[in-house]
Amino acid sequence: MAAERASEMRRTVSADERESLILEHVGLVRYIVGRVAVRLPDSVERDDLESAGIIGLIKAADRFEPGRDVKFATYASALIRGEIMELLRAKDWAPRSVRKRYRQLEETVATLQRQLGRQPSEQEISSAMRLSGEEYRDLLSVTSSMAVASLEELMEADETLQVEEGHLPGEPGPWGEDPAEIVDHQALKDLLARAVEQLPERDRVVIGLYYQNELTLREIGEVLSVTESRVCQIHTQAIARLRAGVQAMLDG
Repeated sequence: MAAERASEMRRTVSADERESLILEHVGLVRYIVGRVAVRLPDSVERDDLESAGIIGLIKAADRFEPGRDVKFATYASALIRGEIMELLRAKDWAPRSVRKRYRQLEETVATLQRQLGRQPSEQEISSAMRLSGEEYRDLLSVTSSMAVASLEELMEADETLQVEEGHLPGEPGPWGEDPAEIVDHQALKDLLARAVEQLPERDRVVIGLYYQNELTLREIGEVLSVTESRVCQIHTQAIARLRAGVQAMLDG
């Protein structure tokens, strides 16, 4: 009985099933591309992102094992995002000046977290960077595209926001098959959850509405009674705080 169960779990889809899965989930590629591309510069072609996403979808259909307790859309989402991020890394799409300014933001947030023992306020961050309030908000707007990529990379390392349970079927996954690696992965998931809990309430709301409720930045602005550009700034700051929080826990 156990052997039959194991055999069923390893079963891959037929050629017809594979084709159906690909055709039925093309919309998933467009959806994910739309979420990632919303704050990327115009120099990044959406068609290129969709082509990369399709490659991820095809890989998912080729590797998917129906017997595993993971939905195909969940599995495919991880591979689609992975291919899109690979493309972005290969393109080196962000100007060096933007990358440098975003690194400065993350480093400042991380330093203040260590010094204060808590999440720094917006005023504390801007003061540490020797920026006026308006200059700091401009920085958040300019580096918003880096925040999108930054969180995508964090989600690649830990699929907390994407994978429902267990590891991805059909391949070892980023944490492998070793039990110790699986424990390490669970620990990383716990760290990310704790880091989200430590965010200021407004940041948690924006992260939750955007990544869990899947609202657009404009819709979140309507909920919070602020402009879309202000939501974009809050989102950028939240991601910097989140990554710094996770790193601090890993270092500690």
